[in-house]
Amino acid sequence: MLDKTFNPADIESRHYQAWEKSGIFAADPASSNTPFCVMMPPPNVTGSLHMGHALNMTLQDILTRYYRMKGRDALWMPGTDHAGIATQMVVERQLAEKQQNRRDMGREKFLEKVWEWKDISGGTITSQLRRLGATPDWPRERFTMDEGLSRAVRRVFVQLYREGLIYRDKRLVNWDPKMLTAVSDLEVEHREIKGKFYHFIYPAEDGSFEIHIATTRPETILADGAVAVHPDDDRYRHLVGKFVVVPVVNRIIPIVADEHVKMDFGSGAVKITAAHDFNDFEVYKRHKDKGIPLINLFTPDGKMNENCPEEYQGLDRFKAREKVVADFEELGYFVKAVDHVYQVPYGDRSGVVIEPYLTDQWYVDAKTMAGPALEAVRSGKTEFFPKTWENTYFEWLENIQPWCISRQLWWGHQIPAWYDDDGKIYVAETEEEAQKLAGAKTITRDEDVLDTWFSSALWPFSTLGWPDNTPELKKYYPGDVLVTGFDIIFFWVARMMMMGVHFMKEVPFRKVYIHALVRDSKGQKMSKSKGNVIDPLDLIEKYGADALRFTMTAMAAQGRDIRLSEDRVEGYRNFATKLWNATRYCEMNGCLPPATFDPKAIQHPVNQWILRTVAQCSADIERGLTEYKFNEAAGAIYQFVWGGFCDWYLEFTKPLLNGDDEALKAEIRATTGWVLDQILILLNPFMPFVTEEIYATITTRASGTRLISSNWPDYSSISEAMPAMRDIAWVQGVISDIRSVRADMNVPAGAKIDLLVKDASPETADRLKRYEVILKQMARLSSIGQTDIPPKQAIKSVIHEATFILPIAELIDLDKERARLTKQIDKLKQDIGKIDQKLQNQEFVANAPEDIIAEQKSRRAEAQGLIAKLSAALDQLAA
Repeated sequence: MLDKTFNPADIESRHYQAWEKSGIFAADPASSNTPFCVMMPPPNVTGSLHMGHALNMTLQDILTRYYRMKGRDALWMPGTDHAGIATQMVVERQLAEKQQNRRDMGREKFLEKVWEWKDISGGTITSQLRRLGATPDWPRERFTMDEGLSRAVRRVFVQLYREGLIYRDKRLVNWDPKMLTAVSDLEVEHREIKGKFYHFIYPAEDGSFEIHIATTRPETILADGAVAVHPDDDRYRHLVGKFVVVPVVNRIIPIVADEHVKMDFGSGAVKITAAHDFNDFEVYKRHKDKGIPLINLFTPDGKMNENCPEEYQGLDRFKAREKVVADFEELGYFVKAVDHVYQVPYGDRSGVVIEPYLTDQWYVDAKTMAGPALEAVRSGKTEFFPKTWENTYFEWLENIQPWCISRQLWWGHQIPAWYDDDGKIYVAETEEEAQKLAGAKTITRDEDVLDTWFSSALWPFSTLGWPDNTPELKKYYPGDVLVTGFDIIFFWVARMMMMGVHFMKEVPFRKVYIHALVRDSKGQKMSKSKGNVIDPLDLIEKYGADALRFTMTAMAAQGRDIRLSEDRVEGYRNFATKLWNATRYCEMNGCLPPATFDPKAIQHPVNQWILRTVAQCSADIERGLTEYKFNEAAGAIYQFVWGGFCDWYLEFTKPLLNGDDEALKAEIRATTGWVLDQILILLNPFMPFVTEEIYATITTRASGTRLISSNWPDYSSISEAMPAMRDIAWVQGVISDIRSVRADMNVPAGAKIDLLVKDASPETADRLKRYEVILKQMARLSSIGQTDIPPKQAIKSVIHEATFILPIAELIDLDKERARLTKQIDKLKQDIGKIDQKLQNQEFVANAPEDIIAEQKSRRAEAQGLIAKLSAALDQLAA
């Protein structure tokens, strides 16, 4: 017998431990079953569960559980990412607390400390995924720095280098002056700041003219190599090819014509600092023949270097900014500084301003590798859901730049390249191989490590044992689906496609489902600075993992961000409680799963209807999951359990169970028990804990039997039962209509009323008789009769061919009800008027957030619908 109260905390840990111990999560490469493979996006080893993880992992777990139940050999491959910068920062902070630093310690000792930290603290995120109910094949868990994956990384680097697809080059990168490393675009956050737009004058070399330029970074003036103007700008066309002087450094630089310049922005003349601006670097490449210099101003830690005038050397870059302005002003070349709001790049880990910085780095020829990856999606070998994300994929890959893969860190995959004293490069998988290539020369290994995304790009095949031709690689590659967020389509999805197609000659996954962003209840992006971050572990603690999982799934509509509120999670906890209480009702009435059950033997229409509804619910769930419409799948089981089973079927059968027909009561008990079992199976992928607990409690089952191991049901033997389906739809319509009238007319809940039916067809008359006991109980009727002359002061409603008449005059005060309805309608009209005033206010519409405007429109539509309903009721009373 179930406990009286549903308490998730009492059951979740117990069931998860039993599942994991049973080995049910395991894939079996030796099995002849059709594989289903999904690769877990490896969370950072430093990470803790956040709402994005909760959504992503829940959807993957639902698919894995579903296909496992369908008989597929399901492999959900787990693992974590070594998270180069994040992990190194964590360990360096710990060392700093002990007055230690990695430079003094040396690389080898520092890496020992990192591995120690990983062994002690690196399992946090995987423990938290267990709290969520995730069921990957844990014994296969991989780490992007484990020996097998490290070997794969070295093999890929060496092969790509030998194919000319990896090379070393001097280019601009995002440089973090605090971390002293290049960082990817994903590790840069753009913050809006209130700064200054500084205006300066550059005089002509011969003194015949001057040109005005403006910048937000005056310190970079010291490295200016040209001034650019638009070729169609009449103001400057005659100056192209002439020269101006950069004050302070007295460098003579050319004026060049380039379409990069916006004629209507500022003065229309742009300073070109090729070594410190990405756009300027492209201008430099287009005008190399003009002799534009590449001058690096900064030391790696953001101070002014030896390429600056002596009085600037050693200054912090922002102090140098102040000095440049002061020096220009002293020379008479400073014009003004105006307030300016603009975007500034910051390191998301370090919190310092990122500098475009010219350094020697390792690159992948991404443009060449992008070609086959583009073709794979265009040809349909890999599909995106929603399909609109394919456009994002195409846009990024068609405009792809060389991929900088080197990082100036110690934690990560050290680049397998060695240099001799002359700077010649030897790339090999091992130092022994590199030494053979170098002969007797002394070689030194490159100190840099690879971008974390490099090893992650190999995830779909390296985790399966590549470069060895393992049974896992043969069976599970390519994967069936990748579930991930839109923000890493370029950083991860596209790169996995490039690497997979190149090394495996096959796409890494057939489908890519891009889930939405989890926002707060107002539609705002969650951030610590806003104080609106929702911790999934807090929600699990308060409402249970099932409630959180179902909330995420029910709201996961394709292409629509999730607005999460605690109220929604509480609502779905109530859903679990509803099922729990319904099960207790079934237990108390002997409605338990029978040892055997034959749907074909079921006779009563109500029972036939619920069997067919079960089958339809299953079909709707399957369609939702196969089309990655998770919200529709969740909605199907929710509507069936709450509506079809609890609110309708159990209420239909209550009066029948109180009747005298023992055979019918036995059929109802068997049907109810069987349907309850089916609910547990169909709901299990979404809410695994509560369903497992109910399944284990309501009846004695064979030893070791668990719901998680059940097969997905086959309902092909259940008939269409069209007569029963039509009958019950009619019954539901009659009951709903009468309930609506009672509510609209304010009929007391406990009052029973008569029902008279006029012009009933033989079919309607037969239904009234067969379902009389159900209609009387559920619509709270005292009697059901037929009439040719409807009484006065009665409410009429037409259902199909018949008129249903409810004499309610004696139960309510007609004048009072007319007044009540009129007052409600007037109030709603006033509300609509206030909403219209807001929506017609152009200032409000221009400044209000989209969600506020949408809310106002929704409230207006809701009020209009209610007015229509109340007006119809008022018309009835008037008649």
